[in-house]
Amino acid sequence: MEEKVELSELERPLRGNKKPARPPNMFERIIQPCLAEIVGTTFFVFIGCVSVIENVPAAGRVQPALVHGLAVAVMVACMAEISGSHFNPPFTIAIYLCGGMQLTMVIPYLVSQLIGGVLGAGMSKLMTSSENYLNASGAAFDILKSDDQLKGALCGEIFMTCLVTMVVLLGAVNEKSKSPMVPFMVGCTVIINILAGGDVSGTCLNPARALGPAVMAGYWSYHWVYWIGPLSGGILAAGLVRVFLGDEKIRLIMK
Repeated sequence: MEEKVELSELERPLRGNKKPARPPNMFERIIQPCLAEIVGTTFFVFIGCVSVIENVPAAGRVQPALVHGLAVAVMVACMAEISGSHFNPPFTIAIYLCGGMQLTMVIPYLVSQLIGGVLGAGMSKLMTSSENYLNASGAAFDILKSDDQLKGALCGEIFMTCLVTMVVLLGAVNEKSKSPMVPFMVGCTVIINILAGGDVSGTCLNPARALGPAVMAGYWSYHWVYWIGPLSGGILAAGLVRVFLGDEKIRLIMK
């Protein structure tokens, strides 16, 4: 039955003519997905940084939470069929570990995401006033002021990234639980994470989101937390799916 479905997909005519759909070429397989990761990450980081820089004090965490979550949902929905809409290094690594992409595309995706992070932060710097930009440290994560905060912040980044990455894996990679609602699910998870943990770590969950403003604002204090935490959380989520929650193809035990 599966072979017949695949054959019918290959024989399906292109819109507007009767020619069979051709397999994707090199541009569509390699270059276009990387460009989509750059563009998607750029606009996600840009919108996220502006929401922090121009945050109305009375709004507190609500404004950045809604903006980051809705931006993720929109960009994921728009570009899912081009690149998979990762826009986040922990997502890419976790998706690879769960068999959702080829190893040859991992490094290009990671590089593309980091480039997008820097470009997005640069766009936010051009758009916002110098005063607001300096007051917000360019939307870099400046909430950590002492070593006493490290444990909570690092744990927060690990646990919250684990949660959102698990939503990505179960909603987009795991056959048993795949859902067309995954853009909404991921966006909502980002919102609730920021609302819950914004005052603990700033809720980065994404090294590309941390790198861009750090480069543009020159703010590097405790920057490593926003790499170690999210990457560890992504790997933890991949482990949970591979060992316990994945379908028969993904799960490593109890086949």
